[in-house]
Amino acid sequence: MAYTSPRRVRKGGNGMTYENMTVAELKDLLREAGLPVSGKKSELVERLNASSVEETVDVVEEEFIDEEVDDFEMADADDDFFDDDFDQIHTARQKPILDDETKVNLVTRAAEKKKMPKFRRQEWYRYYRLARTGWRKPNGYQSKQRLNMKYRTPMARIGYGKIASVRGFHPSGFKEVMVNQSSELDGIDPETQAVRIGATVGNRKRSTIHDRADDLGIRVLNRRRIDRKGDLQ
Repeated sequence: MAYTSPRRVRKGGNGMTYENMTVAELKDLLREAGLPVSGKKSELVERLNASSVEETVDVVEEEFIDEEVDDFEMADADDDFFDDDFDQIHTARQKPILDDETKVNLVTRAAEKKKMPKFRRQEWYRYYRLARTGWRKPNGYQSKQRLNMKYRTPMARIGYGKIASVRGFHPSGFKEVMVNQSSELDGIDPETQAVRIGATVGNRKRSTIHDRADDLGIRVLNRRRIDRKGDLQ
């Protein structure tokens, strides 16, 4: 008895292989499958065989995916969640209490800042050390930047200044206050002011300032994650 591959059996279960079918019948099957019907009979047979293999693989993949989904649902049902597992969830940062006028001024300042050009030093593109430093006004008699030539970056002028009532405010709306020790936190209004710790403050004093600010409800703008080891605990 000759072996007949199930991939090459005609749809309908009549046991006829693709090689025993006529070209017209093969083209009908190709049209039903949405495949091109051009080519020789051997090409049509190969095309139908490849299509049958793809259909078999798709059916197996769908069954495998359904089994995985059922396994995941069972695993989710068995998991128990406790509040202790979410100690590291991000908490919303403190927001300032502002009047309507200040809110409008902050929005206006942000829009103006987007349009403001970058003030770069003369020949910043030529010397790397000049690109890293801040703004310096050119004083050369023949300086093209001082003469406001179009192919040079603009100079900083008083017209680029922002709204005076919100000058120096943090983008969040807080007034920034520089502190270097925890005793300087006394007298700060937590509703309108936020502190920024000096860059030279060490981890010991910084952790003390963090704890004191948390007790007073004051926001620290440059809060640093400190690994408290030894006597810092």
